[in-house]
Amino acid sequence: MIPAVTLNAVDRLLGPRGYLHRAEDLTLYEYDGSVDKARPDLVVFPKSTEDVAAIVRIANEQKIPIVGRGAGTGLSGGAIPRAGGIVISFARMNRILELDFDDERAVLEPGVVNLEITQAAEDRGYFYAPDPSSQKACTIGGNVAENAGGPHTLAYGVTTNHVLGLDAVLPDGSKIVTGGRAPDMPGYDLTGLLTGSEGTMALVTKITVRLMRRPEVVKTILAIYDTVDDCAGSVAEITARAITPAAIEMLDGVMLRMVEEATQAGYPKDAAAVLLIELEGLREAVEEQAVDIEDACRTCRAREVRIARSAAERELLWKGRKNAFGAVGRVSPSYYVQDGVVPRTRIAPTLRHIKQVSEKFGLTISNIFHAGDGNMHPIILFDARKPGELERAKAAGDDILRFCIAQGGSITGEHGVGMEKMELIGEQFNDDALEMIRCFKSLFDPTCRLNPGKMLPTGKGCMEIRQPPGMML
Repeated sequence: MIPAVTLNAVDRLLGPRGYLHRAEDLTLYEYDGSVDKARPDLVVFPKSTEDVAAIVRIANEQKIPIVGRGAGTGLSGGAIPRAGGIVISFARMNRILELDFDDERAVLEPGVVNLEITQAAEDRGYFYAPDPSSQKACTIGGNVAENAGGPHTLAYGVTTNHVLGLDAVLPDGSKIVTGGRAPDMPGYDLTGLLTGSEGTMALVTKITVRLMRRPEVVKTILAIYDTVDDCAGSVAEITARAITPAAIEMLDGVMLRMVEEATQAGYPKDAAAVLLIELEGLREAVEEQAVDIEDACRTCRAREVRIARSAAERELLWKGRKNAFGAVGRVSPSYYVQDGVVPRTRIAPTLRHIKQVSEKFGLTISNIFHAGDGNMHPIILFDARKPGELERAKAAGDDILRFCIAQGGSITGEHGVGMEKMELIGEQFNDDALEMIRCFKSLFDPTCRLNPGKMLPTGKGCMEIRQPPGMML
């Protein structure tokens, strides 16, 4: 329950249309793209950094938890207000403040949708490289919080490789600026520290990103396989030939059939798996690499290698890839998306283990992932209406992530830790490393009010220490 004094202060600051507090409205903000839920006590819609700072100061007076929220497309519970309190939605801070093509920079508010950056710059021959599958909906602020990736991160890197500077509000309402327009600012890399900190250290209110030139030529290749192992082996073979495509995406047969039925994108329903490979660059280099990649795929027993003959055919293939989660929704009432990373050479054993997990828990698991950098996205299908299926889906996900760790990988490549994986992070890092992470959290947020109950495992995080009474789940 938000105290009346706090509600009155918010009303004076933002006006009656600047916040939501009725139960029926708050229900819309109790979830994100993950499988967990928790309802906020108040949702506010600031329009400026000054508004955000003022809201944080108001919350600080009553020691109320605060959670930042972008579009709510996150997949690890990062925007779920686990301890209640105030959700700060950045939906109305959605302006592109500057496009500087001379210095190849853009300055953005956090509510700008990812795809809108490229759309604003493409007439001048530029684009913004990180492209999550949800790029038509996800916002740059959420991308910064989770250090989001996407299919083209193999060549271009994830969000942190493209963020140059941040304006942010700290938990006491003070404002800081990190980084800037220059490519390498002196001092500690606070921009890098805050990118991927999942809103647990500061609320980002302005972002300076790098724009990139459109490549001269783009070529998209579809390689089709009768076995998953041959498909996975092609990824290592391409890498061994010193070729770095812009993207290498892998879809298994279960996913292929769902995608094709939903989008008619041209994927073969009878295949065991496919690779969707994209090359970018100078025409001569791309043509040469295309020949080498076709040879690499056929060496690994690809039954067919297709090259998209037009921009429309290429866009259709990518439409199938980007709309995959929606395709799953047509088949299963619920699904649980995981996000683990393994070395490229361990993709095939990991897929075999996922199949064993599917059989062990009696759940269908489809696979679609960024094969080029080993970022696995097993999608676990379940029916939340059936007793115990959600719990089995979560257990299956944990089993897969533990296997990723054992293979020398990670529990997340781009979705974040959030509340979903906060216990598993204790298996990723030793106690000394976890203590250092906790120290950083405490340095920025000593009262543990900023997105509490995220990232750190129980005993190291905010759900046990310094959490105000009555704020626990």
